[in-house]
Amino acid sequence: MNPAATSPGSGGFIIMATFLVGLMLSQIPLPYVIEWGRPEWVALILIYWVMALPHRIGMGSAFFLGLLLDVIKGSVLGLNALSLTIIAFVTLVLHRRLRMYPRIQQSMMIMVLIGINQLLFHWMQAFTGYTGDSLMFLLPCLASGIIWPWLFVVLRGIRRFFRIR
Repeated sequence: MNPAATSPGSGGFIIMATFLVGLMLSQIPLPYVIEWGRPEWVALILIYWVMALPHRIGMGSAFFLGLLLDVIKGSVLGLNALSLTIIAFVTLVLHRRLRMYPRIQQSMMIMVLIGINQLLFHWMQAFTGYTGDSLMFLLPCLASGIIWPWLFVVLRGIRRFFRIR
């Protein structure tokens, strides 16, 4: 029998493991042609856990993840932290509504949330002088929206298998 399944409500280690997988997926080298279309794995996993467990995962977790992502990516400290914290806040405000939407409508909302994340990050990069002139930075919104239904099913399966509450 699964040890985590015997203690309902636990699962902090599993949640951290999913975030670790998201951090690793965000750093896997991709060819330059598809690098711009990389889904925002950390933001997607954060949105799922905030939707599923708003009492356990919130803006503090988002800020810590953002700082960790800043360190890993080598970006200006605080850029990802601020944008992920804002995304977590919006998700916390809308989590009951988002749960009721069908997967396709959720995907559209995820595209909007990731778009907000990308715009905030791009806007903050403009202040630090590390920005480009193209709108290619919005491609992860589309990729994240396409991946969302499958990621949702996988993370929900993990949450149910380990009885995380």
